[in-house]
Amino acid sequence: MSETPPETPDFDAMTRDIAEVPAVEVIVTVAVNLMSAAAVKLGLTEEGEAHKDLDEARKLVHALAGLLDATATEISSFHAAPLRDGLKSLQLAFREASLVADEPGQGPGEKYTGPVYG
Repeated sequence: MSETPPETPDFDAMTRDIAEVPAVEVIVTVAVNLMSAAAVKLGLTEEGEAHKDLDEARKLVHALAGLLDATATEISSFHAAPLRDGLKSLQLAFREASLVADEPGQGPGEKYTGPVYG
């Protein structure tokens, strides 16, 4: 019996596919993935508490804020506005979920956004 070797990814095709994607789409996709992961870690999904981890959520929200801050001049307001709204919602959800409130300006991502108030 001969076993067939596992298929290896076609890295050349993958590189061509990536090369065709505009930078704005890559940035928005990464931002949406960070938002989704943060929502899960904040317990905002149907499973709620099962995946809640505020330490992990803080890191994800902070990374999202840094990405949006760093790319603010690179992506249009058409793309940036809903991402900023989503970020603020996550920051407020973090504040609400946290047992010990961060000082204004010290919450996740507030280094980049400034203090977030409800």
